[in-house]
Amino acid sequence: MVKQINLALQGGGAHGAFTWGVLDRILDEEDIEVAAITGTSAGALNGAAFKSGMVHAGRDGARARLDELWKQMGAVGDMRLTNWFHRLEPSSIAQAMEYSLPYSVGEAWSRMVSPYAYGPFYSNPLEPVVDRFNFEEVCADQGPRLFVCATCVRSGKIRVFTGGEISTDAILASACLPTLFKAVEIYDPETERIEAYWDGGYTGNPALYPLFSDDLPDDVVIVNINPLERDELPITPQQIQNRINEISFNSSLFRELRAISFVQRLLKEGKLKAGEMSRVLVHMIADNDLMNSLSVATKTVPNPVILHKLKQAGRDAADGFLSRHKDDLGQNSTVDLPAMFG
Repeated sequence: MVKQINLALQGGGAHGAFTWGVLDRILDEEDIEVAAITGTSAGALNGAAFKSGMVHAGRDGARARLDELWKQMGAVGDMRLTNWFHRLEPSSIAQAMEYSLPYSVGEAWSRMVSPYAYGPFYSNPLEPVVDRFNFEEVCADQGPRLFVCATCVRSGKIRVFTGGEISTDAILASACLPTLFKAVEIYDPETERIEAYWDGGYTGNPALYPLFSDDLPDDVVIVNINPLERDELPITPQQIQNRINEISFNSSLFRELRAISFVQRLLKEGKLKAGEMSRVLVHMIADNDLMNSLSVATKTVPNPVILHKLKQAGRDAADGFLSRHKDDLGQNSTVDLPAMFG
């Protein structure tokens, strides 16, 4: 029997390679079908690659498109130059990158200089990557339904692009960190004006509500790449900034999960009738130990060694989830929401 699921793919820059590994492992399961994907930033890129490949050539096509995406993002290069790096733990690589002079200078520069100051020399390095997507496949009626999340700068509200609305600009908007990139301007038919957009992580990382539809399955599998908790107190400027980013980019997800938990409690207590609200079965695939060992440097600089380690970690985390919880799909939530918000 085929089990249908929805995927919710977080953004987190180059750490999205973890999601690459998760999707690669899920594709091994012939009896699991992805019905819909909601994604932000790197999650939107992964979702677009996955859907395009599925429409083009099924599971093999999805795997090939994901591999090609991350090849462009820097996962494949002349690994002879970095073989010694493989012997290091991810935390050591992250620290070396974080305290390197080029990264430190670039980080300080981004806080002092607006991306609008570059004039004709400005370019978004993600644009040629996103331009290579086949948008006839990305926007097709076939394959999983795709939702891409961005934040409207003027109103501070989320905008979710779907179907024919998804374009190079929509995906670039979803991944637009305002200290690095110019806002992406897109026409909004609701406001009837050109709106500027920033990264969707500020308002939906990713948005879950597009998945609450009667014609979509109950199961929502969240691929989490921003640590929900860090035991150690951040004390360096880099650690503090990194934790601020993590909290900011998890806050919208926490709000939606809290709302789901509240509705589930009302249903359990009989204060809502079954059928009045969508049943949502929540699952999460993550590797908090690995993500806690990384930093904002490994998010913004796609190091080939880290990308490969993240992909393998994603495969391993998905394999562990499926070993423990595949039978729960369609039956039970595997995230204890009352405990999370108790």
